[in-house]
Amino acid sequence: MPATDLSLLVKAAEQAGDIACRYTGPDAKRWDKPGGAGPVTEADLAVNTMLEDMLQQARPGYGWLSEETEDSPARLACERVFIIDPIDGTRSFAEGSRTWAHSIAIAEAGEVTAAVIYLPQRELMYTAAKGEGAACNGSPIRISAATELADTEILAAKPNLQPHHWQGGTPPEFIRSYRPSLAYRLAKVADGRFGAMLTLRPSWEWDIAAGDLLVREAGGIITNRSGSLLRFNNPHPLLNGVVAGNTPLHTALMAALDPAGPGITGH
Repeated sequence: MPATDLSLLVKAAEQAGDIACRYTGPDAKRWDKPGGAGPVTEADLAVNTMLEDMLQQARPGYGWLSEETEDSPARLACERVFIIDPIDGTRSFAEGSRTWAHSIAIAEAGEVTAAVIYLPQRELMYTAAKGEGAACNGSPIRISAATELADTEILAAKPNLQPHHWQGGTPPEFIRSYRPSLAYRLAKVADGRFGAMLTLRPSWEWDIAAGDLLVREAGGIITNRSGSLLRFNNPHPLLNGVVAGNTPLHTALMAALDPAGPGITGH
């Protein structure tokens, strides 16, 4: 079933890319969501509408969780659920950048089993199905073999280096890099370009679900900031941060984190 579902997700991602690329970033109508939830554009909503129609018609028994759809508790009764971010990196999209992605996943009993992260303007299609490995544009990808944090590029936004996150108030030494899309960050860890990524603030499931499977199928480890494996389709779809990488880098980052850090209750 994961392979069949993956084929569906690839087709959906390709159509999503066709729709999003009809809009021209800064010219797309944009507004801010209530409660400081960030920006949304007409492209986000157009992609979401297409995905909801296409995917739910193809899999009517699957639940639905999307950033751009009002959440319903009906998904909690479904064995399988779509977890969707129509455009991850909306700010980048609205600024005319090419570093935004469609993030599309299916979770079964809390575990992601099929996933696509697609960057149409970079012509990058990342795919994974449970037990079948991860790929980019059809070629297998593998996690980095790096072992030393200090010599390795790690994807992390600057706020993750704040003292309250780390034991002794000091983050470990590493080479910090950044990409605006969380989904893309996870894909770039899965393909070995970066050794690890971390985001220590609460993170929405739709930003993380597809990348979770990519990292695991590429041979990596991905957990929340407390070290627990990620579970999806939660009643409140918010995860307690994310740390992803190969075994030695993940272990080193987890050892340096302060277990008494702000966690899920702190933004």
